[in-house]
Amino acid sequence: MSAGTGGPQGGIVVVGSLNADLTIYTERLPLPGETVHGNGFAVNPGGKSANQAVAAGRLGADVSLVGAVGDDSNGQMLLASAAGAGVDVRHVRSAAAGTGVAVIAVDAQGENNIIISAGANGTLSPADVAAAAEVFDGAAVVCLCLEVSIETVLAAAQAGHDAGATVVLNLSPYAEIPRDLADLTDVLLVNSHEASQFLGTAEIPGSDGDAGDWETVRLRFAERGLQQVIVTLGANGSVVLDSLADPEKQLVQIAPVKVNAVDTTGAGDAFTGAVAARLAAGASLADAAAFASIAAALATTSKGTQAAYPGEEDVRRVLASGTV
Repeated sequence: MSAGTGGPQGGIVVVGSLNADLTIYTERLPLPGETVHGNGFAVNPGGKSANQAVAAGRLGADVSLVGAVGDDSNGQMLLASAAGAGVDVRHVRSAAAGTGVAVIAVDAQGENNIIISAGANGTLSPADVAAAAEVFDGAAVVCLCLEVSIETVLAAAQAGHDAGATVVLNLSPYAEIPRDLADLTDVLLVNSHEASQFLGTAEIPGSDGDAGDWETVRLRFAERGLQQVIVTLGANGSVVLDSLADPEKQLVQIAPVKVNAVDTTGAGDAFTGAVAARLAAGASLADAAAFASIAAALATTSKGTQAAYPGEEDVRRVLASGTV
């Protein structure tokens, strides 16, 4: 693994997906084979990587995005949204394929289900990573997910490692990853389901799990070569498993931030982008997770994804007051 030696206030490189989110709102999500009535529809900028880049940009980070969109109105919307958050989009390539899309249903409690179609994201390749070599120079954090090919993710992780950056991998949507990618990953972000799949166990404790339960999970990740892991638990907060920290700080539970959720779409991306932003600013993993927990909670209080992401002042206000 790389040492993750990028300095304070270093840049972030996000490599991966940009999608147009086609979102329909409904009282409840349909059962298989069932049709339900919707009560609203919107087309918004999305895609895990674009979301993470915008989330970090809104928090004041210096962010570059590497990806691909189609030569269409959805691609233009995505580029405008990212640029509006201060993200450098010079290395988002125009592809012959249409812009990727996500079809999303959101119920009255803010829960969702999502189907994605890769489109231009499927054309992103290691050659695009090589073409963007300049943005990796001096980067503090490289942020990755699995909405583009494993070969591209691996190439970006290697570029980040070679640059001395902290490589952050959001293991979503879940897929088995090669050992080479695990070895290049400095910080792994997973939810409880992804953690269970990765470790091959159903024994992932909830927020009320005792320290012994989480200690076993920490050790199992460490055995797989992953020394720093954040497991998110939705409305139940998150757990930081940091085998590189002092013994008393290797297991830190982050309390949930209580809000009235309107739309949880992209909340995990807001969390990941916020973690990247704080790590790039020199924060510890536990402090980054605590900050990100607030950012993700605030992101659920409005409809949509990127437009709902908070600024740094919004998060710090909650940190200072303890209330949303």
